[in-house]
Amino acid sequence: MNLLTSMRYLVALNEHRHFARAAQACHITQPALSNALRALEEEFGVVIVRRGRVFGGLTPEGEQVLATALSMLKAEEALRQDLSADAGGLRGKLRMAAVPTAMPMLTRFAALLREQHPGITPMVLSMSSLEIESGLEDLTLDLALGYSDRMRINGRAARSTRVTVWPQYQEHYFLLSPAGQKKASKAVTWAQAASLPLCLLTPDMHNRLIVDESFKAAGCEVVAAMETNSVLSLMLAVTEGGLHSILPGALVATLPDSARLSVQPLRTPQVQTAIAFLTPPQEISTRAQQLAIELMQSAAWRDQCTRFAGAMR
Repeated sequence: MNLLTSMRYLVALNEHRHFARAAQACHITQPALSNALRALEEEFGVVIVRRGRVFGGLTPEGEQVLATALSMLKAEEALRQDLSADAGGLRGKLRMAAVPTAMPMLTRFAALLREQHPGITPMVLSMSSLEIESGLEDLTLDLALGYSDRMRINGRAARSTRVTVWPQYQEHYFLLSPAGQKKASKAVTWAQAASLPLCLLTPDMHNRLIVDESFKAAGCEVVAAMETNSVLSLMLAVTEGGLHSILPGALVATLPDSARLSVQPLRTPQVQTAIAFLTPPQEISTRAQQLAIELMQSAAWRDQCTRFAGAMR
């Protein structure tokens, strides 16, 4: 039995929560994956996986093995990157995630990192805040771009002590409307926006919490005309469906000049939300992770935040 390979299969099963999908992700057959996991159980003398007609989760002993597996795979990637760097050409992967409204900025960051270090292969993922927190905790994410205030609310204080927060920029919010108004229109209040048929992100998204709280601060309570967990669908609801929506500046900055949209800054209250890079504990860090941390503190990246993350173009 190849212990490291079996550990990799266990991590894949925990991530996909389904035997067939985990096997497909590992490019093996489902029986091969199941046999490797049974061999792992025999090696340690414990039941790791709850089996039934479907995947039933990991046993408490399985959770312990999983934690070790994640650390082993992290250490392996760090070793590979160290060896490649010592040989004269750093090569390695960097797994990154962002909340949907910060995806444009993370994509810009990944492109800048790749430009400066061509041997790094960034993986850019869109995740909810809860998924990001879990990924940082179990070391399946190298870094993430999200809402730093979540680390201080909803009982996450203990978790925040193990996550390093790197403040980046403040989200500003804008009302998007179908074309018909002037492109550079004057500011609109949250109360005025509340009277419009709005397409908003779904209630499980942290951005929706921010929007709802902003309406409450303006003395309004809004029932969305449409909800989606897709930023693209949200934009299409405005351009094609005649609805209105609310987006932060980082997304507004991605709109082409030809977009059939009107954009107005939202005021009263003036809402700004802190966005930060979040990194897991650095006991085991890869070269790629270290270079990413250097980049997020550089003047070149700060310029990107200034140009694209706040006010509309």
